[in-house]
Amino acid sequence: MTYQLTIREQPGYLHAVVTGTNSRENVTRYMEQIIRECTLRQCFRVLVEERLEGPRLSTLEVFEMVAAGSSRFLRTLKAMAYVDVNAADGEMMRFAENVAVNRAFPVKVFATVAAAEKWLRSETHHGVSAGTSPDAAPKPPR
Repeated sequence: MTYQLTIREQPGYLHAVVTGTNSRENVTRYMEQIIRECTLRQCFRVLVEERLEGPRLSTLEVFEMVAAGSSRFLRTLKAMAYVDVNAADGEMMRFAENVAVNRAFPVKVFATVAAAEKWLRSETHHGVSAGTSPDAAPKPPR
């Protein structure tokens, strides 16, 4: 393993910070570790702060990983905020978010940790579903 994962409990969510080398294997492993920690701690909202160094993954690698992970971890998490601090322009992260959301995985990508924290706090306190704006009005019960 060429990454390190630190998880801190915050009110209503877990904050996971991952550092190390950017690779398909490391991303797959740390995501599995995060899901395991969420399950053990019975906390199903998470902020992933990725700080991996090195070449970015290809579009095909991102698609395959997100598609597989979305179906594998579907219904495990209620909300995931994701920040890749080394993403150059965020375009690949938006692509990954679209792939996940299209598979009903509750993830939202942010440019900053502060924005992700704000969304998670709002989502936790106001019951706004992942993938929707915190400013959106709640849907009436059916």
